[in-house]
Amino acid sequence: MNLEEFNAQYNHPCSEEEQYVAPSDPEVLKSLQTFQDEKFGLMMHWGHYSQWGIIESWPLVDADQSWAWKEIDRDTPMSEFKQQYWDLIKTFNPVRFCPEEWAQLAVDGGFRYVLLTTKHHDGFCMWDTNYSAYKITSPDCPFHHHKHADVCRALFDACREKGLNVHAYFSKPDWHSEYYWAKGFAKDEYMTRNPSYDTKEHPELWEKFCAFTRNQILELIRGYGRIECLWLDGGQVCPQNHQDIHLSEIVKEARKIQPWLMVADRTVGGENENFITPEQTVPDRAISVPWESCITLGTSFSYRFDDEYKSAKTVIHMLCDIVAKGGNLVLNIGPRPDGKLPQNTIPIIREIGEWLKENGYAIYGTRPVVPYRDQNIAYTSKQDEIYAIYLPQDGHNTLPDHLVFTVFAPVLCVSFRGESLPFTCDGTTLTVHVPDNVPTSSAYVFTLKKG
Repeated sequence: MNLEEFNAQYNHPCSEEEQYVAPSDPEVLKSLQTFQDEKFGLMMHWGHYSQWGIIESWPLVDADQSWAWKEIDRDTPMSEFKQQYWDLIKTFNPVRFCPEEWAQLAVDGGFRYVLLTTKHHDGFCMWDTNYSAYKITSPDCPFHHHKHADVCRALFDACREKGLNVHAYFSKPDWHSEYYWAKGFAKDEYMTRNPSYDTKEHPELWEKFCAFTRNQILELIRGYGRIECLWLDGGQVCPQNHQDIHLSEIVKEARKIQPWLMVADRTVGGENENFITPEQTVPDRAISVPWESCITLGTSFSYRFDDEYKSAKTVIHMLCDIVAKGGNLVLNIGPRPDGKLPQNTIPIIREIGEWLKENGYAIYGTRPVVPYRDQNIAYTSKQDEIYAIYLPQDGHNTLPDHLVFTVFAPVLCVSFRGESLPFTCDGTTLTVHVPDNVPTSSAYVFTLKKG
């Protein structure tokens, strides 16, 4: 599948470069530099919805049934379905969850940070919050007795122990909150993604929701160790949509505790979106501001039964393409309801990691360089080196006898796997003669030493 075919499957909005407001705080700028060096993160959507193999919590929204009810019996009355969904807390018991295994696989896969859903839009909290009873540590949840019942704490600690940075996904909307989907307002309980009431007409309810949101965010910031990024989903919750949660004030408080904290207020733009986040999309050009594409390994962010997964080669090519255009890739896997990662994903992740062990120098810590991407060659750079990454197309994993690179700087030498190669240069066109019998690979890195 080429880039155009992949992008055509999805139509998710993201902020534009013109909306970007660069932070001025030196601590946050330093965090952004580290983030842009890391390049590759592991994202995980996990919650009690994983038991059903559905599209996360989206089926709760009446207005989204046309696409969110793919795996659900459409004859089920919505009121009955919602009650069954809320009751998933009573059966969620992921007793095979081992945070150390997840963290180790992330290391094996070459990931540098982990992004976990602390709660999705349904409001089910994966940490022991003091501000909601709808949580994995509730007595209503059979998992609450487990030593790792506070999933966020267990996984965050395990990741840091392995040298991985922690990013926290947090949903701004909370459909379980009595202050968001408040009872008695929506006609026939028909719900959209937004509050059930007009926030301008009921400011007292909205302010209660703002306080609830502030308390939960600061609870995570105060009590769950070092967090590099607060990744905020639910772009409809924004001042432009009359849903102002006073985020700048919350961020200011959070940075008094963790001054390095990056914030990604997705799709909103402005001072609280420290990097922009294309979803299920690889931009077709280089982007000049910090950015991160979130892309699923399977067909969905959450676990689905019998899902189909991208090959390691596909992911490696996406990673090279994204890095060449100046971005990060955060690759999503949906853990199973029993607490294990899908078995079919593990060899894929390890194969990606093996490629990065050999070729990560052309990915980590690099910056984009003109021409960024030229047909099936991606370009990255670091100090006095340019890396030309040849991406063999579908059905081919071998190298041709010569390659043509486009360069806009004098080149002293070209090497491949430590061996100097003969080359000729004509203006911006550099032709490299490739050695025979090169072992096959998903992608091949050539190092061009600048003069």
